[in-house]
Amino acid sequence: MPLSLFNNTIIETIKDRLIARSETIAVAESVTSGLLQLALSEAENAANFYQGSITVYNLGQKSRHLFIEPVHALSCNSVSEKIAGDMALNVCRLFTSDWGVGITDYASPVPESGNKLFAYYAVSCRGAIVLANKIIPAKDTPLKIQLLYVRYLLKDLSGYLNPTVVNKA
Repeated sequence: MPLSLFNNTIIETIKDRLIARSETIAVAESVTSGLLQLALSEAENAANFYQGSITVYNLGQKSRHLFIEPVHALSCNSVSEKIAGDMALNVCRLFTSDWGVGITDYASPVPESGNKLFAYYAVSCRGAIVLANKIIPAKDTPLKIQLLYVRYLLKDLSGYLNPTVVNKA
């Protein structure tokens, strides 16, 4: 059995629901550093539903590629529910996808976050935010926190797409 950092049942549920609807998804991530991309790419035949992703760490790149409004972004160090939502909406335009995911967060304590750990994520579908949440993890290593953010988001997305399957997982 191959090694996986993620719950393959959840990833396959996301894939199956999107393929059944003939829909696609793209991801815009910040501190999760491509882990969502890795997770979605683990699905069998990922190219049938997964368009791609972009990792943007700073305001300049978020603004340039995802059209994040800089005044608001400066006020919150580019970490807010609004930023996550705008990332989810605008990654759809960038990759021509039906669904978009945006996540922006802190995986290690920094003065800009008041040394608190948290992430905001949002999921969009055809131009509307359909799911948004804030995750507050326990203190741990940055990698374990990044993995927790990705696992939490994927489980929430899978539950949104097909609640009966996730409740059994």
